[in-house]
Formats: sequence, C-alpha cells, structure tokens
Amino acid sequence: MSRVMILPELVRQIQKIFKKKADKIYDLMTELEIFPRKGKEVGHVANIAIKEIKYGVFRFYFITDGHRLKCLTDEELKELLIKFVRMSDKDTQQKTINEIKIILKKIGFENFR
Repeated sequence: MSRVMILPELVRQIQKIFKKKADKIYDLMTELEIFPRKGKEVGHVANIAIKEIKYGVFRFYFITDGHRLKCLTDEELKELLIKFVRMSDKDTQQKTINEIKIILKKIGFENFR
C-alpha cells in the first residue's frame, strides 16, 4: 500500500474551506493508498509526476515518482510516497500547476513545502 502525505498548510486550507465536508476530501485523498495510479496527470518535472484529483470545482494536486508509477507493478508500488501539495479551483488551475513546477525545479521533490 502506498503512503499518502498531506502538507499541513493544505490541511488548514481544506478545513477552512470545506469544514464538515473535509472528511470526504481526506477519504478521496487516502484512496490513493489503495489505487496509486488514480488521478489525471497534469505535468512533469524531471521524473516527478504532477497529478490532480477533482472534488466539485476544486482540484487537489499531488506529486509522486513518475518513473516508479509507470514501471512498477501494483505489488511494488507499496513503497510509493504520494505528497499532496496544493489545491485550486477551475479558474486558477493552470497558475497552480505552473507554481508547483517552478518550486519543483528550484528545490526538488524532497523539500517541497
């Protein structure tokens, strides 16, 4: 089973915007532990894949090792780390994706905050 990590700032944002529906969002995110290939690919930086999952008009962006995601079997994916980093609505979707790419180019996957 893969491991899902949600950055603390994103947790605060989700709690503030969704209040009681926040649990539904967390359930949607933790489904990736069982189905790590879920989500739409929206970009790459080196071997890091940027993917999104949707909830209503909101998008939740996560990063993961794109090479491992494509090449490993489901059994081998249990060591995969999936890190949720940002959210946006439909209007700011491309801006958010570009921000994620810029940060990844500057500091890489491990130090994404």
